[in-house]
Amino acid sequence: MDISLYYEEKGEGFPLVLLHGNGEDHTYFKNQLEFFSKSRRVIAVDTRGHGKSPRGGGEFSIRRFADDLRSFFLERGIERADILGFSDGGNIALLFALKNPKMVRKLILNGANLFPKGVKKTVQLPIEFGYRLAKPFAHLSEKAKKNAEMLSLMVNDPYIEPNELRYICAPTLVIAGTHDMIKESHTRLIAEKIPGAKLKFIEGDHFIAHKNPDVFNKATEAFLNGQI
Repeated sequence: MDISLYYEEKGEGFPLVLLHGNGEDHTYFKNQLEFFSKSRRVIAVDTRGHGKSPRGGGEFSIRRFADDLRSFFLERGIERADILGFSDGGNIALLFALKNPKMVRKLILNGANLFPKGVKKTVQLPIEFGYRLAKPFAHLSEKAKKNAEMLSLMVNDPYIEPNELRYICAPTLVIAGTHDMIKESHTRLIAEKIPGAKLKFIEGDHFIAHKNPDVFNKATEAFLNGQI
C-alpha cells in the first residue's frame, strides 16, 4: 500500500472494523462507534481517497480498496476481525473476505451489491448519466477527477459473480432497508449465495445505520453475539 489510511478507534476487545460507503468517511458510523465500543475494539476506517485518507497514485477501485484493507490489518497487527461494511464498504468487505478468509470472523453486509445492475434503475441511471458527463472533464482539475472517480465506482464496480459467494466461510448477516436503493431481489440473492447467511430488512432507506441506528445496532449486536 502506497498510503496510510486514516482511522478512528475506540474501545477494547475483539476488533470490529467499520467500512463506509461511496463519498463518505468514518463519521457515517458515529452511532455505531459509540454503541459497539462499549464491548469491542471498534475501528472506523477512511477508504483511499475518502475523508482524511489520501488518494495516492494508481488504480481507484473496490478491489484495490480491499487490498488496502489487508495492508491496514497487517500494519495495525489485526490478525482477525469482524467487519461491518456499508454500501461500497460492503462491497470492499465482500472482496476482502473472499481473498482473506482467515482474517474475517464475522461479516455484516449492509446495502452491498455484486454489480451495478443490483441498484434500482431510478438511482443507477442518473449516476451513469452523471459519469458520462463527468469523465471527459476529469483531467481539468483535481475536483473534476475526484467526481469522475467516485461516480466510476458506482458504474464500473464491483463485478462479483454470484457463485463466487459460496467461498465466503465467515458467518454473514446481510442487512438492508425496506426501501433500499439496492433491489430487494439482489439483496436476497447475496444472502442466498453465501452459505448459511442470515437476512434482515429494517424499516428505512439505504442509510438505516445512520437514520435508524437503534434497530440497526440491536440487530447487528444480536448477530455478533450469535443470537440470530
